[in-house]
Amino acid sequence: MVLVAAYAAMVEANVLETVTPDFWVPAAALSAVFLALHVAIRFLAPFADPALLPAVALLNGLGVGFLRRLDLARATPAERADLAIFAGTGGRQLAWTLASVVLAAGLLLVVRDHRSISRYAYTLGLAGIVLVMIPAVLPSSISEINGAKLWVRVGGFSIQPGEFAKLALLAFFAYYLVRKREVLSLASRRILGVDFPRGRDLGPVVVVWLISLLVLVFEKDLGTSLLYFGMFVVTLYIATERVSWLLIGLVLFFGGAYLAYVLGSTVGGPFANFYLRAEIWLDPFADPYEDGYQLVQGLLALGTGGLFGAGPGGGQPLKLPEVQNDFIFAGIGEEIGLFGLSALLVIYLLIVERGLRAALAVRDSFGKLLAGGLAFTLGLQVFVIVGGISKLIPLTGQTTPFLSAGGSSLMANWLLIAVLLRVSDGARRPVTGGGGVTRPAGGPPEQLHGAPTEVIKP
Repeated sequence: MVLVAAYAAMVEANVLETVTPDFWVPAAALSAVFLALHVAIRFLAPFADPALLPAVALLNGLGVGFLRRLDLARATPAERADLAIFAGTGGRQLAWTLASVVLAAGLLLVVRDHRSISRYAYTLGLAGIVLVMIPAVLPSSISEINGAKLWVRVGGFSIQPGEFAKLALLAFFAYYLVRKREVLSLASRRILGVDFPRGRDLGPVVVVWLISLLVLVFEKDLGTSLLYFGMFVVTLYIATERVSWLLIGLVLFFGGAYLAYVLGSTVGGPFANFYLRAEIWLDPFADPYEDGYQLVQGLLALGTGGLFGAGPGGGQPLKLPEVQNDFIFAGIGEEIGLFGLSALLVIYLLIVERGLRAALAVRDSFGKLLAGGLAFTLGLQVFVIVGGISKLIPLTGQTTPFLSAGGSSLMANWLLIAVLLRVSDGARRPVTGGGGVTRPAGGPPEQLHGAPTEVIKP
């Protein structure tokens, strides 16, 4: 939070040409919120990984600081110095942070053991499918923003159901794959040194592949489609340890995306939007003032930032469309440069690594798949949005976790962190019994795969 306060001071110095006496107030409010969550974690999950909360708090705090920087830029010069803390997009994000932290603490209070989530696996799976399909069946006037049907808007309130669907579906995937792991691990033939599964076992993968294609076509969003299919295939790989599932998943996804591209160029209809996005990705400068405007402006912002950036508050982020949502990474990148963006990516990498460490250390198979899938999903979401902005893949409608404005994304990702905290607490908690104390998880590999744990006699 000291870094967040320093960032706020530099923003005011560049935008206002002075530093107001209350520049530190948003950082102080965030400090109080995160300190309260830290205390709650000490009581509710005392053995949880201590690196997760500080890393997420830094990302969340910088997101609030940048959104307030946008509010200062939008305000008139006479209003800037007196801009209230809870005013504008930054103020709303601060309020959403408070709500998200309360929700995360509530999940830790209700779910005392991550294995209890498996009892509701099928209910969560059904809820996830419903949440995914709601925007697709609603009229575009209610669900479509910037060409992607991902929202449900009623009056002045909007929600992105897919953010919560990924958590529900992942819990179902973990439970299902634990039960079917042995069947899915069976190999029918070996090709070029890789063991491929039996044809009859491809059913679940094909079903999820079809669902992801439906999302791609009817919700017009490559990122969400890739996110759902990717997290299922990787969870399947974690469960079976067979590289063939990754190869099959890649062939199915890229084959389906290419098919949608070809149909978009010939048939049109629901495939036309994906074809247009692919064409913009291939050559955004062909029409830089119309179709390619978003991507071109993002690339120019990143190029303007260079290695060290223009400094907090020194860029021109308002020239970027949707800078508070889809293009926030480009807006921040213009001001903190390549080195600053690399630091942010390392923080995301740290969160993913700690999630994978919890998956390796936890004793039960469901926890391993759940934590591993959650960690990979967070990393994949960052890849999808950063890859779209940097022209590595076509643009998507995904938000940058903990940075982008919006309550749906923030609450869903804080819930994801809460589950990782709960799993890591179970993984690191010492087990008592047998007249002694067992070693905590994280010991020799044989302890992590169900073998008897060494008992330390008192």
